[in-house]
Amino acid sequence: MSEKIYDLIIIGGGQSALACGFFLRRKDLDYLILDDQDSCGASWNHAWKSLTLFSPPEHSSLPGWQMPESEGEFPSREETISYLCQYEDRYKFPIERPVKVISVEKEDGIFNIKTNTGDYTSKSVISATGTFQNPFIPEVKGRDKFEGEQLHSSDYLSPDKFKGQKVVIVGEGNSGAQILAEVSKVAETFWCTRNAPEYLPDDVDGRVLFDVASAKYYAEKKGEKFDSSKFNLGNIVMVPSVKEARERDVLHSVGPLQSITKEGVILEDGTHQPVDVVIWCTGFGYSTGILENLVSTDNKGKVPTETTKSKETEGLWLVGYGGWTGFASATIIGVGRYAKQTIDEVGEFLKN
Repeated sequence: MSEKIYDLIIIGGGQSALACGFFLRRKDLDYLILDDQDSCGASWNHAWKSLTLFSPPEHSSLPGWQMPESEGEFPSREETISYLCQYEDRYKFPIERPVKVISVEKEDGIFNIKTNTGDYTSKSVISATGTFQNPFIPEVKGRDKFEGEQLHSSDYLSPDKFKGQKVVIVGEGNSGAQILAEVSKVAETFWCTRNAPEYLPDDVDGRVLFDVASAKYYAEKKGEKFDSSKFNLGNIVMVPSVKEARERDVLHSVGPLQSITKEGVILEDGTHQPVDVVIWCTGFGYSTGILENLVSTDNKGKVPTETTKSKETEGLWLVGYGGWTGFASATIIGVGRYAKQTIDEVGEFLKN
């Protein structure tokens, strides 16, 4: 075990950790970021090749430094990786990688972070591990019997390998719509969704969604009620690829996936459809398993918090996991305000 005790250790090296790092520049704290990736860019290094953000650069930036202009309407995967890497270098954050955290424990007021490279100790911890490493696939009857290929959207890279095949895409969210849009160009596709897909208006992208998020945030700060039902953040954003798929008339759900057989799937109407591939675009849980010795979690890894502060373990915060740690906090532009609030709270905690 290292004899050094840090004021703060942040677990994770993605956008949430970097936003926290920015506000730590204003604090006289001895901190360290532990990232399990081989290089900067976080989970974007593993995203599919055509993935883009939902907003133009000026609405896709971390605190302190605007994302450079993009070639297309929205920043591409490569442009986003480049921005995160440049941001990290610009502010010279103390990051160690690759360091895989195995578990976090607390004894006598000090956290012990066990990793594959040794132990670290700290007076406080921010978990910023996101969701990407906890892909969710629902239990569907017969899934273990299927003899074709199954993959989660987190493992999808491009449509090339599916050329000429029959592919079922499961999930009515943004990833389902976007992957359907490009796989349908090279393969016969079937889109299975539990609910009918719902789309945002063509002119609504991340800019508008962030304005909604901001309005909700400030209303809640004032103790006022806010109705954001007009813009459900779970609805599909009409990015160019999805608009193009609509023009080709392929955005049609065949309903829920009833079950899976060795050779294919049973659709909602009871018909059996032979298929070669099932792509699960069914979202993620929260990558909080490393905290199981400190907090309770539900079946998706959600932890009891008051905004970002753990309700069960003093000195622990969770940043950037989505609604339960702050409205739109899982977005690049949305995480900033919660990072600032968290670092202010960490500072007060250590002072006291």
